[in-house]
Amino acid sequence: MRTYIYIDGFNFYYGAVKDTPYKWLNFKKLFEHLLDSKHEILSIKYFTAIVTGKIDPDQPIRQKTFLRALQKYIPEISIHYGEFLSHNVFKPLGTYNK
Repeated sequence: MRTYIYIDGFNFYYGAVKDTPYKWLNFKKLFEHLLDSKHEILSIKYFTAIVTGKIDPDQPIRQKTFLRALQKYIPEISIHYGEFLSHNVFKPLGTYNK
């Protein structure tokens, strides 16, 4: 079975591994362990945003190191960058005209 895996990097980090010794995780091996052997992992898409380093100036360096390691050791992985918003954004409701 062809399998594509999508990972929300921020939820993974802040929800599962922050403040633990388990940050250096091989996602391919993890999912090979979790999934039935009939699954063929064709692609792993890792979604994240570049951290700013406002609180911890070394954080962007650690993040880049982690992402480089993922790309080096997991050929199926691709990194997709978005933007992280640290504040609420409000937009007016649109109106519907017939």
